[in-house]
Amino acid sequence: MIDALGIGTVVLIGLMVGVELSVAFVVNRILDALPDEATLLGRAHGGRMLGALMPFWYLGSVALSAIWAVAAWGEPGTGLVVTAAALLVASVVMSLALLVPINNRAKTWTAENRPADWEEQSGRWDRYHYVRVAVIVAAFTLVTAALAAG
Repeated sequence: MIDALGIGTVVLIGLMVGVELSVAFVVNRILDALPDEATLLGRAHGGRMLGALMPFWYLGSVALSAIWAVAAWGEPGTGLVVTAAALLVASVVMSLALLVPINNRAKTWTAENRPADWEEQSGRWDRYHYVRVAVIVAAFTLVTAALAAG
């Protein structure tokens, strides 16, 4: 049971990390190389699509990590899972406080209604996202190490 929970948690977090790395280092770079209107529309669509999915993914990762930590309490690697869960909670807080407000604005932008500072706001979102990616990569590393320890 605990092994299956650990594997499921590692897979869920690993897939989330893969998507977020792709957004940070592939998708947004592709979009930013396009003409401004295409960049704006692509980022807005991505914000709507991923903005609808990511809350479940992030909260699911937190929940699975917490359940794993409780179920494996006292077993080798549990401290790693607890630390990973804390990092995932931090990523959720960071998302809600820093990234979601920008995303909620950006997902409605069009060429006609974009603010003058849309590129600055997009750049700020990107910088916050890089930090969030580092946090979830650390959490992924910890749950992977915990699975190996158990």
